[in-house]
Amino acid sequence: MDDDQALRDRAYRIAEEKTGFYIHLAAFLFVNAGLWALWYFTSPDSFPWPVFVTGFWGFGLLMHGAGAFFGGRYTEALAEKEYRRLKEGRKP
Repeated sequence: MDDDQALRDRAYRIAEEKTGFYIHLAAFLFVNAGLWALWYFTSPDSFPWPVFVTGFWGFGLLMHGAGAFFGGRYTEALAEKEYRRLKEGRKP
């Protein structure tokens, strides 16, 4: 495979990861807005239970974003390290 095609494949994978994050973000915003609206219009004087959904899902969304936008560099660095280790004939 030539270098240009390898770069295109890599760019496509990165774009897929970022697109997946944006879809996840849209679902997060839409669903959480609905849950907060449901709480507000049905029982605003009670404990704000959507805080748990927003908090835990928000943490997952943050991790997804970190992987989509920053995970590639870490993966490439780790792959390069493993490549050098294997090339030198060292065992894992």
